[in-house]
Amino acid sequence: MKKTFYSNGKLLITGEYLVLDGAKAFALPTKFGQNLIVESDSNQEVKWTSYDFDNHIWFDDTISFSEIINNPETKIETVKTTLTNILHEAYLLNSDFINNAKGYTIKTQLTFPKNWGLGTSSTLINNIAQWAKIDAFTLLKNSFGGSGYDIACAQNNTPITYRLEENRPVVESVSFNPDFTQNIFFVYLNKKQNSKAAINAYYNNKNQNLAKSIADNNKITEAVINTKTLKEFAHDLEKHEIQLSNILELETIKEIAFPDFDGVVKSLGAWGGDFVMAVSKKNPSAYFISKGYETILSYDEMIL
Repeated sequence: MKKTFYSNGKLLITGEYLVLDGAKAFALPTKFGQNLIVESDSNQEVKWTSYDFDNHIWFDDTISFSEIINNPETKIETVKTTLTNILHEAYLLNSDFINNAKGYTIKTQLTFPKNWGLGTSSTLINNIAQWAKIDAFTLLKNSFGGSGYDIACAQNNTPITYRLEENRPVVESVSFNPDFTQNIFFVYLNKKQNSKAAINAYYNNKNQNLAKSIADNNKITEAVINTKTLKEFAHDLEKHEIQLSNILELETIKEIAFPDFDGVVKSLGAWGGDFVMAVSKKNPSAYFISKGYETILSYDEMIL
């Protein structure tokens, strides 16, 4: 019997990095995501094939049940070893999906290019958690780590706020439908950012005024969600960029790459890669294309 699971991609609008320490983040699930299709097989193994959005196979291998159960140590990190580790952690949380099975043929398919950084890993983890009937936040914590906001986006079809309270996720649906979404665009920076490396940099650089930083972030998050005008929205995003710039001791993406842009450019999630949000009174596509950035999506094209 075939079973199909699906999870949404994600964009973190406010609270990047600080969400790891309990700040309230604002995040948007995307129209793009990932499917996982499971069919029963035999031979005590998982035949796994992963497809990109264009049906190109980017991973194809077989993992034995014994590898999933024992998770042999290796110093070389590959797609297979990473996937085996995730399945091993899922097995530790609920062994039934392996112990009570003969084997599986599994296909995954992204609906976005995997280098976009919209949640190749988080959508996979949430799909595996659905299949194995386990908690996706726990599976994330035991495998990749991170705040878990991306798992919350995978599971929700509306804008959300997300925070950690005593290391437990608190997810709330929020209304965000301002009349200026036509002025919001998402631009791909032509490179994928390593979230693990960015998180490590944050922990090395965050200052001693963490409580104040979190309080300031939470005020900005509420302001961004409830803003009534494009001008207020842009102002709040700029405040957020300045705050994180000071904490990370890094220049903002606008200072680095788009100093002459007539509007706001805000990093989303890990600084330095993936998508940025551009807020402008007019369509900024020509500007970004002239700078060599040709992947530009409108709010309606990107967000659920």
